[in-house]
Amino acid sequence: MRRLLAAFSLTLIPFFLYAWPKLTFENYFNDHTMRIDYFHTGNATEEIFTIDQIYTYGIWAGNPHHSLDQFNNGKYYVHIIDVASNQLIYSRGYNTYFAEYQTTRPAIEGRKKTYHESVLIPEPKAPFLFVIEVRDKQNVLRPKFIRKIDPGDWHIIREQPGARAQIITVLKNGPAHSKVDIVFLSEGYTQDEFKLFKKDLKERADLFFSVEPYRSNRNRFNLYGVFRPSQQSGVDEPGKQVYRNTILNASYNALGLSRYLLTEDNRSVRDMAGQVPYDAIFIMVNSKRYGGGGIYNQYAVFTAHSPATELVFVHEFGHSFAGLADEYYNSEVAYTDFYPKGVEPTEPNITALLDPHRLKWVNEVNPGKAVPTYWNKNEYDKLSVHRQSLRRRLHRLQLSGDSLKVQNQLKTDMAELEKKLKTFIADHPLKNKVGFFEGAGYSSHGLYRPQLNCMMFSNREKKFCAVCRSAIQRMIYFYSR
Repeated sequence: MRRLLAAFSLTLIPFFLYAWPKLTFENYFNDHTMRIDYFHTGNATEEIFTIDQIYTYGIWAGNPHHSLDQFNNGKYYVHIIDVASNQLIYSRGYNTYFAEYQTTRPAIEGRKKTYHESVLIPEPKAPFLFVIEVRDKQNVLRPKFIRKIDPGDWHIIREQPGARAQIITVLKNGPAHSKVDIVFLSEGYTQDEFKLFKKDLKERADLFFSVEPYRSNRNRFNLYGVFRPSQQSGVDEPGKQVYRNTILNASYNALGLSRYLLTEDNRSVRDMAGQVPYDAIFIMVNSKRYGGGGIYNQYAVFTAHSPATELVFVHEFGHSFAGLADEYYNSEVAYTDFYPKGVEPTEPNITALLDPHRLKWVNEVNPGKAVPTYWNKNEYDKLSVHRQSLRRRLHRLQLSGDSLKVQNQLKTDMAELEKKLKTFIADHPLKNKVGFFEGAGYSSHGLYRPQLNCMMFSNREKKFCAVCRSAIQRMIYFYSR
């Protein structure tokens, strides 16, 4: 049965409301970064953590007033507990490449794989417990790995990791502790393409600040570019049997999906990013091909020269910076049951509507909107599914190099369908309303998004929905005030 949201619903308690103890940063931490590298091994049902190396270097980029996470997001949480006082002194939620692998067919069939991962924390002054918690099938966090670490241990490497690189300061608004510090890393740019990297860097920065809420918060950001040359231009494209020698070893066909662009070379990413203080990482790839990826509190990848760059790279940063979920559901993905039925997702912009008394974005919903919100989904799905089928057929022909005439016709047909989809959204009476629109998180049914369209739903307009903007704004404040 559909329920109507009355005006008084807007006064309900926000979905996330936490009270955290006040911590004095200087009592527990030195103003240095500690990087804890570990190996993450397993399949769909097993996972093992093994410490690799620990580094201490540079200054701590984070906000000393916000050592404890406030967002209840991410499959994993790192907790740092002071041994002497048994006090939780640092926490952060995050996602991993490994977690995505766990939902794929090879992992479900039992094939184990190892990923290298890192957790960055401010350097504790005294011995601490390093705890990694993992969500179970009901999204309850459970301790999975605990290791006591003494910051005075001589095994800790006290040097700047990685080779020196060329650093470009794009925007400097103040000290790292009170700003969102973003670093753009070069990938697939040769030494002769350094000027191209600088040009792309400026253009992407301008595009970034053309989107809200980044535009109105420009003074809360520091932006850097870090350049290290690759031996070859471009990036690996395994589906085309094209391989290139690049500095960060990024590759299309991540998890078997042609457009998914990630890197498994975490150590190189962290070494390169660590040349400057950073809260978030962009990997800018020298390629014209459509593709990208983003993992919460890890990194975002995008191609600099794709026609869809201005939308894709901001979309992927929504994942990596604010922990936003994908809101689309008809496009091909590599996952199986990424969001299990009957479990509320942790991401702020999708919901399973399991508890009518605790609706996620109730404060943003327009009064009178039904829960769920009817939006003529069948008509949209008919157009979208047809377009996706043509896209898959075109991709197969492009890989084989066959039937150029048929390829051109498919492109024409896809463009016509895309025009109809844009018109559907542009002319829809609910296009600017907030409600609960079914279809999100790779699922056509059972998951809901806040608005008809958003940059996390499609590339049809350069705008986040109201709920995503609020989530991004909260994260900006977390790092900058």
